[in-house]
Amino acid sequence: MSAEPYTNDDPATRLALFDFAFEHAPIGIALVDLEGRILRGNAAFAKLVGQQMQTVIGTHFRDFTHPDDLEADLILFRQVLAGRREGYTIEKRYVRPMGEIVHVLIHVAAMRDPEGRIVRFISQIEDITKHKEHERELAERTAQVELALEAIRGGFWHMNIASGSFETSDRLAQFIGGPAAARLDLERYLRKINVDDGAQADLTPLIAGQLDQSVAEYRLDTVQGERWMRCDRRLLRDGEGHPIKIVGMAIDFTDERIRMKALEENARTDVLTGVLNRRGLGEEYASLRSADGYSVLALDLDGFKEVNDSYGHPMGDVVLCETANRIRSSVRDEDLVARVGGDEFVVVVAGGATTGKAAAERILAAVRRPIEASGTAASVRTSVGGVWTGARRNIADLMSEADKLLYDAKAAGKDVVKFDCPARQW
Repeated sequence: MSAEPYTNDDPATRLALFDFAFEHAPIGIALVDLEGRILRGNAAFAKLVGQQMQTVIGTHFRDFTHPDDLEADLILFRQVLAGRREGYTIEKRYVRPMGEIVHVLIHVAAMRDPEGRIVRFISQIEDITKHKEHERELAERTAQVELALEAIRGGFWHMNIASGSFETSDRLAQFIGGPAAARLDLERYLRKINVDDGAQADLTPLIAGQLDQSVAEYRLDTVQGERWMRCDRRLLRDGEGHPIKIVGMAIDFTDERIRMKALEENARTDVLTGVLNRRGLGEEYASLRSADGYSVLALDLDGFKEVNDSYGHPMGDVVLCETANRIRSSVRDEDLVARVGGDEFVVVVAGGATTGKAAAERILAAVRRPIEASGTAASVRTSVGGVWTGARRNIADLMSEADKLLYDAKAAGKDVVKFDCPARQW
């Protein structure tokens, strides 16, 4: 004789299953009478209200509901009693005996007898205190970001790498086009960038995953005219490390740039590299003494633009600083080293033409070595134009002559020295 199939139609079995689920549920469960008094609750519910269950039985839910939340709960409770709804969901606060606040999410449903009359309510209660704390923290951070954004000129943009879609924030769009401006896509944003600065806005290394962060500086056409922008771009990757999105923050730093330029013009040293600037070079040259004459060397970096385009301005700054250090290491302490332009340097070497030519060759060899930073190696070269004079002459004239020889060196294939002086001085 085969066994009878299992059935839970037996009332005792159903009641036992209900009791087990009720008592062991991970969330609070309570049975409430038609007046709102607690008839039964499980351990999780007792923990939520912070009381022993025997103490809670017979109390009204108003006794542990925050006063500010009670009226909304009672209105919904009465609507169920009046047959206007079957149940409701509400967020509210419990107040424990010691005054501790617990945020809860309550789902209330009416329980009916066979004739359809409401006989009691069953409530399921979830503790959402941590969730509410996270919400509050997020709201505070959002407010702080909004305040910070109001204090700056510019805004955000983001690009989805898979779809190629690009969009500015409302704030950045309005900074560019005025209060009624719509958000810009990539094509319209690029049209606002000065054509001479277009390479700085290139996102290719980020899209390819070669960089995780870069900073670009470019001029942007805005409702206030052309402004200098500093844009911090960051790459976001998925769990497997694949590039998925680029986010950028573009900030107007025109005023800062003007101040920096003014400081550079008034100062004697270059802010970035620490060597002399053009003004400092002129003043130091006027006091430099040499019975054997002076060599003036002009040089710039071959391949520097590619470094900026591929790795960004931070790496370009590293290359400039390291180049300045290598030049200083290639000459004596009394010789003069100056940065007179972006990647343009001038060196004044006291002594005869042979001394100047030897210094130029040392500089050429020093710059050839790769420059490493943050796991990236950049390779640049230099070309040098040099001129020697036995007597002190105007430094601007000597630099001009050295510049012409620099162009000759570049025309000769780069990474070479072109040096000119009277034959009898060799």
